[in-house]
Amino acid sequence: MDYKKLRVDYSGRSLLEKDAAEDPFLQFSKWFKEVEDCQIKLANGMTLSTVSAENQPSSRVVLLKEISAEGLVFVSHYGSQKGQELDQNPKASALFWWPELHRQVRFQGDVKRAKGIISDRYFANRPRESNLSAMSSQQSGVLKSKQALKNLVDANREKWQDKDLVRPEGWGAFVLSPTRVEFWQGQPDRSHDRLMYRLKQGTWSMQRLFP
Repeated sequence: MDYKKLRVDYSGRSLLEKDAAEDPFLQFSKWFKEVEDCQIKLANGMTLSTVSAENQPSSRVVLLKEISAEGLVFVSHYGSQKGQELDQNPKASALFWWPELHRQVRFQGDVKRAKGIISDRYFANRPRESNLSAMSSQQSGVLKSKQALKNLVDANREKWQDKDLVRPEGWGAFVLSPTRVEFWQGQPDRSHDRLMYRLKQGTWSMQRLFP
């Protein structure tokens, strides 16, 4: 593979301080509306990075469920690798990448488990088959075979037939409350626009960064 052939000349619109919202959540909402208008698939996919007790970083893509007053909400198994790492080190980074618009947004901050009522709401609104999978999975654990997982799902499907599913205690929502948010807009000749918001004593400030 000749990776040089994959080079793209970014030509996005400029990101200027005078056009940016004072609050990063408002700026994110503005950009996300433009993403939706472009009908970008899985636009709510974000690369979530956590760090283990041994300082080993790990990344994976999860789906943003909503932005609440507290921050970014996503769901997972508490016993998964990410769940265990967040218990040990409750800090994370979430990155959105929208190549069609030559844009990315990075959130950094603290993570905590959401209230049970919030997790119950997300569980109740998911497709039944997705919840059966969640109830059957020991996420990040060693699985002997694909058939073994199918057997667990089938067993739960039979057990809960004609019954309302109950959210397992080991599955629920997390909230990433950012203290730093960066908006990146690709520009020609790699002179990219980068605006960084930082939260101090409850107030957001904005700075431009070198590309």
